[in-house]
Amino acid sequence: MAGHSKFANIKHRKERQDAKRGKVFTKLGRELAVAVKMGGSDPASNARLKDVIAKARAANMTNDTIERSIKKAAGELGDVNYEDVTYEGYGPGGIAVIVQALTENRTRTVANVRHAFTKGGGNMGTSGSVVFQFDHVGQIFVEKSDNVDEDELMMVALDAGASDFATHDEGFEILTAPNDFSAVREAVEAGGFPMLTAEVTMLPKLTTKLDDPDDIKKINKILDLLEEDDDVQDVYHNWEE
Repeated sequence: MAGHSKFANIKHRKERQDAKRGKVFTKLGRELAVAVKMGGSDPASNARLKDVIAKARAANMTNDTIERSIKKAAGELGDVNYEDVTYEGYGPGGIAVIVQALTENRTRTVANVRHAFTKGGGNMGTSGSVVFQFDHVGQIFVEKSDNVDEDELMMVALDAGASDFATHDEGFEILTAPNDFSAVREAVEAGGFPMLTAEVTMLPKLTTKLDDPDDIKKINKILDLLEEDDDVQDVYHNWEE
C-alpha cells in the first residue's frame, strides 16, 4: 500500500473513532480496567497498562480521564472477569476480518459478532482461518512536521529495538516485534516525537480492493456493527478502503 494510503487510512479510522468518541472511551476504559487487574495500577511496573495508556492518549483521552479510569478500576473492578477472545471471518469479496473482544459473557459476544457478519453478507470462520494473512506487530505513526527530524527519529527507534522504519508522504512508520513495542514507544515518547497512533496491531500481508458498491456497503455494515459492540475492542481487516 502506498504511503499516502496508509496515512489516509489511519486518519480515516481516527475520524470514525472521533465520531463515536464516547463508545471508544468506554472500550478503552475496559482495556485499562483489565490491564490494572492483571498487573496493578502502577504503569511503571505494568507494561500492558503503560501501552493501553499510550493507546488512550493517541485516541485523545485526557490524562485526567485516564487517571480516573485507573483509580476506578483499582477500587471497583471487583469480581468482573473479562477474558480476551478472538474471532475470525470473511466479509464480501473474501475480505478477511479479525475481531478482538474483551468479554465476561462469551455466549453474548459470539452471537453479536456472528450477527454482524451475517448482516453484512459475510460469515465467521474457524480459528486460524484468517489470522495467517496478517502480521502481529507494534506500529507507531509520527506525522511530518518542522519539529520532527527524520534521522534523529530513525536512530531513536532503531536503537530502542524497532524492526523497520519507513518514510511516507505524510510521515514516518515504525514497526516492532510485539515484545519490543513498549521499549520503542517509550523511547519515541521520551524523544518528544508526537505520535499519531501507537499500538500493537494486526497488519494485513496483502490488501484487497472492492469494486462492487454493494460489497462496499456490506463490508461497511459489518465494520459498523462490530465497532458499535461494547465487547469488541479492535477490528482488523485487509480491505483497501
